[in-house]
Amino acid sequence: MTLLRDRPTPPSTGWRRLVYRASGGLIRPGESPVQLRRRELIMRARTPVAGGHHRVAVLSLKGGVGKTTTTVGLGAMLAQIRGDRVIAVDANPDRGTLSDKVELETAATVRDLLNEREQIQRYADVRAFTSQSSSRLEVLASDRDPAVSEAFSEADYRAVARVLEHFYSICITDCGTGLLHSAMSGVLGLADQIVLVSSPSVDGARAASATLDWLEAHHYGDLVRAATVVLSTVRPRSKSTVDLERLEAHFASRCRAVVRVPYDSHLEEGAEIDLELLQAPTREAYLQLAATVGDGFARLPRT
Repeated sequence: MTLLRDRPTPPSTGWRRLVYRASGGLIRPGESPVQLRRRELIMRARTPVAGGHHRVAVLSLKGGVGKTTTTVGLGAMLAQIRGDRVIAVDANPDRGTLSDKVELETAATVRDLLNEREQIQRYADVRAFTSQSSSRLEVLASDRDPAVSEAFSEADYRAVARVLEHFYSICITDCGTGLLHSAMSGVLGLADQIVLVSSPSVDGARAASATLDWLEAHHYGDLVRAATVVLSTVRPRSKSTVDLERLEAHFASRCRAVVRVPYDSHLEEGAEIDLELLQAPTREAYLQLAATVGDGFARLPRT
């Protein structure tokens, strides 16, 4: 027990900061609603992981909607504000682009880790196969040869997952666009929650809804109910007349939460993602996504 009172956090923006500084800290207006909201989101994103390891699958039936970008944005935000280890794994059956979003430190791939998994005893051994971004997010890249990547099976994914669960609290898997390839069965079988990415368009929404339908029809209804849908705006201008409020309500009626990620020129570049180079609304969206996913960390892993 402590007899010291918690000191309130000094305001960091706006008139509250001016008053605080002008009074030499004697007058404390308190935090603004925006600061309080941000503090709440950070606390949710920092939720301790029940069971010690949590798996998040990021998927979409339609390409070009920001699935891999969402994987890195979510992973980077979690890694930056949490104290434990977070890794993103590329499970695309074709050549994945996850490794394009970070500055590579190694040419090793998920296949190399799989082949040498019996020699992995310590975190330092795993680290030889991963690249780490400035946010502390680690990435395990896929093979660049599609012919080799196609051979990555359900058994292979499960073997890699068994290695990673000993060294990381959170594993985020960037899935391919197909639901029927072998590795996807392993991803969904082990996932504790899913993030479904869609563009805010009619065809994107239809593909996302079809994904939810398929998951429910194949006995993954628990994942659907606990899912987070990300409406990702990947183009600066759109002639779409889609009512975003109705689109959000549609997915909210089927899933746990919906998060909108606005267009951001830094993300459109397609290169390495740096959270510090994102516009404020985009960083806020990824923080909201991290908090929403963090709400699921308190639940015990699926069996």
